Amino acid sequence: MIEVHDLKKSFGKVEALRGVSFRAEDGKVTGLLGPNGAGKTTTLRVLYTILKPELGQAFVDGLDVCGRPLDVRARVGVLPEGHGLYPRLTARENIRYYGELHGLNGADLTRRINRLLNLLEMEDIADRRTEGFSTGERVKVSIARALVHDPRNILLDEPTAGLDVMSTRAMRRFIRQLRDEGRCVLLSSHIMQEVAVLCDRIVVIAKGMVVASGTPEELRMRTGKEDLEDAFVDLIGTEEGLER
Repeated sequence: MIEVHDLKKSFGKVEALRGVSFRAEDGKVTGLLGPNGAGKTTTLRVLYTILKPELGQAFVDGLDVCGRPLDVRARVGVLPEGHGLYPRLTARENIRYYGELHGLNGADLTRRINRLLNLLEMEDIADRRTEGFSTGERVKVSIARALVHDPRNILLDEPTAGLDVMSTRAMRRFIRQLRDEGRCVLLSSHIMQEVAVLCDRIVVIAKGMVVASGTPEELRMRTGKEDLEDAFVDLIGTEEGLER
């Protein structure tokens, strides 16, 4: 479970987070929905301990992300916006390296890697250098790398950005599988269709603040709109940054 209480973070004169609070529960997909620049990525970076907030607190499985960052990192798997693979390493080597960073080794690590390669249908690219991989192939490696230590909390920043239709469908199936395994899945997106088909709960962020939260149906009822995109526009008061 992930809990966020009144997070505030600025970059110079820009207030990226202005008191963000929400909760993401186990066994559910929680979406951070908002236009570009709303504060979604900043929130995720606080949760996976890359950034420190100026005010407020965040907890992963009850652990303070600022007070116990190493313990928090052991409990989260992260798909960052840029992926950041090592191009001269193979897919298998990229995954193994991250497993070793988490203290895994030997037969147990090999078993975990082979399971992920099979689960993500990566056997044909496992021993190729990641340099030159397609976007879909890079995302698969990044997901496997994020899950090698079997975290219960999964943070996904724009998980289908740049993917083709078939890769997007495969990613969505995999996210549902993570949810069905009882994991806490928190994803950021500004793609309405993705949020509508994946998320059990939605946290709408605009200009660094949470302006609404609830199930998709609750947000539609709150605004009196039948379409979730119309509800979103009504909640944030602008159509800037929307995608279908």
